Amino acid sequence: MPGVHKYPIISFRISDSQRKEIEAKIKVSGMQKKDYFIRSCIYNKVCVVGKRENILPLVEELHNMQINIKRIYEQIQSNDFMVADTDMETVTEDYLNLLEAVIWMLDGAKYLWNENDK
Repeated sequence: MPGVHKYPIISFRISDSQRKEIEAKIKVSGMQKKDYFIRSCIYNKVCVVGKRENILPLVEELHNMQINIKRIYEQIQSNDFMVADTDMETVTEDYLNLLEAVIWMLDGAKYLWNENDK
C-alpha cells in the first residue's frame, strides 16, 4: 500500500552547520544515510552528564521493573504463575531493551568512577 510504512519514522531538527557536518560524515562513510544514522545512534558512545532530569525517569523505570519482577517471583513461588507466551516475550523484550540502554548509559559514564580511563 502506498503511504504505509512498516516501521516508525524518527525525525529531529538540526542547524545548517550540523547538517553539513553530518552529511560530510555520511559521504565519507560510504553508507546510505539511514544506515549511518542507525549505526550512529546504536553504536556510538555517549558521554552522560548526570542531571536530576536525566536520572529520575530511569530510576522510576527501574523501580517499576523491580516491582514487576518481584510480583512474578512471588507468583512463581506460589505456583500461581500463569502468563501467555506472547506476554512473557513482550516483558522480556522490554526489560532487555531497558537493561541494554542502562548498561550503555553507564558505560558512557564510567569515567566518573574508573580512574584508569583518565
